[in-house]
Amino acid sequence: MASKQQASVSRCPTNVGQSRTGRITLSGVEVIRGGQTEPFLDSRAVRSSARAQWGRIALQNYAGPAVFIPRHKHPDHFLHLVLSGAVKYEVRTKGQQFRFTSRPGTIFLLPRGTVDEVDWMGPTQRLAVAIHPCLLTGVLDETAHQTDIELTERWDLLDRHISVLLLELTADLDDGSPAGKLYGESLATSLAVHLVKRYAVKPVTPVGYKGGLPGNRLKRVLDYIADNLDQNVSLSQLAAIAGMSPHYFSELFKQSTGRTPHNYVLFQRIERAKQQLRDPKRSVIDVGLDAGFQNPSHFARAFRKIEGRSPSKFRADYVLTRSDFRRDSMGQ
Repeated sequence: MASKQQASVSRCPTNVGQSRTGRITLSGVEVIRGGQTEPFLDSRAVRSSARAQWGRIALQNYAGPAVFIPRHKHPDHFLHLVLSGAVKYEVRTKGQQFRFTSRPGTIFLLPRGTVDEVDWMGPTQRLAVAIHPCLLTGVLDETAHQTDIELTERWDLLDRHISVLLLELTADLDDGSPAGKLYGESLATSLAVHLVKRYAVKPVTPVGYKGGLPGNRLKRVLDYIADNLDQNVSLSQLAAIAGMSPHYFSELFKQSTGRTPHNYVLFQRIERAKQQLRDPKRSVIDVGLDAGFQNPSHFARAFRKIEGRSPSKFRADYVLTRSDFRRDSMGQ
């Protein structure tokens, strides 16, 4: 597996930078009009993944009235999910015209290079997603040698698996991405595997691996996580340390630890925070930042979700428990 992954890394760099397509990893959903690269829509997105730094996938949430989206070309693979609005819309592409009625769950799946224009006849709320080619080729060892994966063009598609993954990506943004970019990248990996298996022109079936990560590889990954808890660790970094593709790394890591990579990192951050909260000289804000959370609200939300109480309440309970223990000891 390692040799194939090395070939993939050479075409699709782990770090943000120039890829083989000559474009930096994605920060937004863009199209090409009149030879110029510009945002997919003129209106401002309700929610955007720009700050999440997912790298090879970008998601934007739009809500708006009826709109005509003029002719454009997609430089990346494109997904579009209707969240609300039973609206008629017309699509013009490849000299053909199609008429549909959207409903929640309606999906467009367009391979990069698709040229189209769409006329929405009423208000809708929609998710627009751009997928860098490297996300698809780099996700599996079986595809690491390929320069691109061709997807089938699908309009008016219903696929609950795609819908669930896109909604979970949106929920992670709403929660402030408490595990950093790691959870978003994990969801993107699952999405990429699904697209490659089901919608590639030449579908790929992943090979199943069992038994977990070899001990030395697992130790390298766990040591790296422990040394970099305060950093925005990425799935691609961890997979590269293990010497395998993100999909197989995620599968084998869970077999070895009982947790997904993002869950493991999140729980390790909470454990570090709990240790530091026992020190009354440390502020709660500093504890959260040192544990790798981006801001106090993200820290408090994640801590409460896992521990069932706020960081301040955890500290207060610890101080009270220590005081009770000392009184009992003195009484004896």
